[in-house]
Amino acid sequence: MVSRRKFIKQSGLAVASAMVSSQVLAACGNKRPQEAEIGLQLYTMRDELAKDAKQTIMKIANIGYGHVETFYDYGTEKGSGKYWGLSTEELKNVLADNNLQTYSGHYQLNNFLTMGKGQEDELKAQADIAVKLGQRYLIVPVPPFNLIDKLTLEDFKFMAEQLNKGGEYCKSLGLKIGYHNHFWEFRSYGPDKRTGYDVLVSETQPDLVAFELDMFWAIKSGAHPIELFAKYPKRFEMWHVKDIDKSKPDVIVGEGKDSLPSMDILKDIKFAEVGTGAVDYRAIFKKSEEAGLKHFFVEQDGIYMENHFESIRLSFNYIKDNLIGK
Repeated sequence: MVSRRKFIKQSGLAVASAMVSSQVLAACGNKRPQEAEIGLQLYTMRDELAKDAKQTIMKIANIGYGHVETFYDYGTEKGSGKYWGLSTEELKNVLADNNLQTYSGHYQLNNFLTMGKGQEDELKAQADIAVKLGQRYLIVPVPPFNLIDKLTLEDFKFMAEQLNKGGEYCKSLGLKIGYHNHFWEFRSYGPDKRTGYDVLVSETQPDLVAFELDMFWAIKSGAHPIELFAKYPKRFEMWHVKDIDKSKPDVIVGEGKDSLPSMDILKDIKFAEVGTGAVDYRAIFKKSEEAGLKHFFVEQDGIYMENHFESIRLSFNYIKDNLIGK
């Protein structure tokens, strides 16, 4: 069984919209529209944030990012309502001081999504944090950790039911619940070879549940984003934009692979700065309207450059120069 901390460390949990509203642009001050649209999932800079959150956030803003997606409850301050020593209110103020918006956050709902449990306490507690930060989306980044290597179709059906219920509650607070994928959602289950992802998307209500499509993990699972957009139009309101190293393009889901432990599969992956890898983002961004895109975030679960800020700068510049408004 994969340990929670070890999986997060190695794979990440891990994108501003091509059609943002004038209100959003106004909230971003005098930034150019292209810059205001590009977001960063803060997990990418987790090591830097742990050392000096305020300086890290300032440097992210100075690169030109217009908004950030938070991640919560992964560290030593579990359940405290704090981010890297900052209270929710302090983090909100730091973001405002650096002209950064936060539309979305990743939150852990392990018990809420586990059959036989389904407690709403963690949902309510973390939705409260999202509201205090002024976010619009509460994103589930991963299934319950104790199920990662033994998920069944029934687990996905239960998660779909719970996401609908969570969506009702979040809607009452002005939020929308969402789900972010890795690779196990694209494994086939049962005699009809139905994927967990098909269950999640088809059995949730579009007005209550959004999907944050992680391009890296979808493509590495053999699922093409453009085909997903056509099959489930307008369901992918957020994207994680990350690239696949050209030396490691192979699909990691399928016959002979689905029964392997997650840690064995993760040995054969490698991330890359956006625009340097195997993903054709020009083609994907042309379908943003069909997808229903509202916000997208650069994320890189693992950075191999010594200077992590230079890594996110390279991704930012490629998107700004090649994808926004093209």
